[in-house]
Amino acid sequence: MISITLPSRSFLRMPALDPVLVLAVATLLSLSMVMVFSAAIGTHGGVQGGFVILVKHSFSIVLALFLGFVAASVPLRFWRQANRPLLGLSTVLLVLVLIPGIGHEVNGSTRWLPLGLMRFQPSELVKVVTVLFLADHFVRNSESMDSFRISILEPAFVIGMLGVLLLLEPDLGCTAVIMMTSVGLMYLSGTRIRYIFGAIVVAVCAVAVLIIVEPYRLQRVLSFRDPWADPFDTGFQLVQALIALGSGEWFGVGLGASVQKLFYLPHASNDFIVAVIGEELGLIGLVALLVLYGLMLWRIFDIASRAADAGEMFGARVCQGIGLLVVLQAIFHFAVNLGLVPTKGLTLPLMSYGGSSMLINGLALGIVLSVYQCLPQRSKGR
Repeated sequence: MISITLPSRSFLRMPALDPVLVLAVATLLSLSMVMVFSAAIGTHGGVQGGFVILVKHSFSIVLALFLGFVAASVPLRFWRQANRPLLGLSTVLLVLVLIPGIGHEVNGSTRWLPLGLMRFQPSELVKVVTVLFLADHFVRNSESMDSFRISILEPAFVIGMLGVLLLLEPDLGCTAVIMMTSVGLMYLSGTRIRYIFGAIVVAVCAVAVLIIVEPYRLQRVLSFRDPWADPFDTGFQLVQALIALGSGEWFGVGLGASVQKLFYLPHASNDFIVAVIGEELGLIGLVALLVLYGLMLWRIFDIASRAADAGEMFGARVCQGIGLLVVLQAIFHFAVNLGLVPTKGLTLPLMSYGGSSMLINGLALGIVLSVYQCLPQRSKGR
């Protein structure tokens, strides 16, 4: 029977904050507001439409900061106790999305649940919940990681169940990020390399089959190989992104001066925000963005290392998993914009326009700061 410690008056406390991590996140969020507004001017009817998007985006950021504060204020033991109920809740939400009349469809994908004035994307929550579940599973079974059942089969069953529901939406990008994050956590938790290699082979074969059996996915791969072969149809998104990045050169065309966002580049404020940044701020702007992500990830993995040194292995695994989530999604987003992988609807963490993504990123970073509370006082100053 699972028991969860419920909040009490002494349950929530003012969290300690890692100053470097907070600075990196605050800078990314500030840049996000500027660039989303700039991109929205071109795709949402000028300055007035841009302000509407900016207000919505700012509201999402405020909610994300509040959610992160609450998550950081909650003792880490709560997240460990709650991982399985949260996994059950996430599964129910994924099922609800697929029920006709409940799930909201956009561009052929049913990924959202309508919640009054806003929509929520359960797949974003699933990413973080999967990390919590795997962290708890691997720590509880740390003495049995040589077992194929413990280290591979049991996690694969849960991930496979979630993956099937995600693919029915369909959302192959989210599924791929969860799978790669899970493999990374398996490795960091001590799973045998040959087991991991076998899991990777199976995953790659499964993804290949999923691409081949769905004509629209196969067409994306073919157009990715040569987007200029059909620049006005299947290769349109990638061609426009490459034009934007090429136009920016070293220092960009100037903030707000992007041409490609003027109804040429689809989803300029979310899926292709990097292309807009590259056009307006140039290579220098993109390098600065990468530095900010590098700084944030360094602090997350450093907190994980210090948690492991302090004997808090669940916290260490959670930070490692969240760090992997952030870095993999950021890499995917950059790769799509640069034409290195086929186009997928993956947002750039803490940057792209999208309420669900922003909220769950806030939750994830709040959990990282919850781990930070567990560090010895002398360790927090490092």
